[in-house]
This record gives sequence, C-alpha cells and structure tokens, in this order.
Amino acid sequence: MTRFGRILAPTDFSAASTRALARAAKLARVNRAQLIVAYVLAPVLPFVGDGYVPPATYAELENEAREAAQRKLDAVVARMTKAGVKARSLLLEGAAADQIVRAARKHHADVIVMGTHGRSGLSRFLLGSVAQRVLPLAPCAVLTVRGRG
Repeated sequence: MTRFGRILAPTDFSAASTRALARAAKLARVNRAQLIVAYVLAPVLPFVGDGYVPPATYAELENEAREAAQRKLDAVVARMTKAGVKARSLLLEGAAADQIVRAARKHHADVIVMGTHGRSGLSRFLLGSVAQRVLPLAPCAVLTVRGRG
C-alpha cells in the first residue's frame, strides 16, 4: 500500500469539501502525513453598474476577502490539529484548478483529496468542474470525494 507523506486538500468550504477534508484528515492520521488545506481566492470583481470603484475601495474589498478566507482556513486547521492531524493552511489566488495543480507541484503533494459536487449534464457544462480540470494536470494521484452520500 502506498504511504502518503504530504496530502493537499483544496476546499471551497462547501459540503463536498467538508466530506473531502474528513477523508483527507483520516488519510493524514493513518499515514502520519502533513495535511495542507488550501483555498483558492478568486479575484474580486465588484459590480457597481455604471459607477466607478476607486482603487482604494477595490483594494479594501480584496483585503477583506483575503482575511475572511484566511480566518476560515485557520478554523479548519485548528479543528484538524485538535483531532491530531499535522495540518497547515495555504491561501492561493487565481484560477482554482491551475492553482491547485501548481500547489501540488510546489509542495510535492503525494495525493490531492478534493470534493466534487457530482454535477452532470448541463449544470456540469455550464458551471464546470474544478476536479475535472485538475485530474489530467495533477502531478500526483487525485482522490475525489462526492459531496452527497
């Protein structure tokens, strides 16, 4: 059986991600592996109609989004640590699939454990699937965990 030393668990804080994080934590405990909990922050795009957003306001929105994401990550890592998992957070910015693949390479992940919403048909076509885009590009194994039981 393959032993994992470093597990990357990207999250979007959804139910699917929560299930995947639970699976990643279990793998980390069994393997005594490091768990890297990652969140990819999408660029802030303020919609103001015909108005103008001053650069200072835009920067404030970005900063608030970054701080909120980091607080959520810190809470997840604290829960993992309390459960006996060696965990740390990683806040990334950009296109989710690209950033997940880059993080897996940079941090030498042995496996990526990520949730999937299990969409199919038109909703999958319109909304896309981060997991589907990660799979062919990942430098390591990818374990997808369905969000609904």
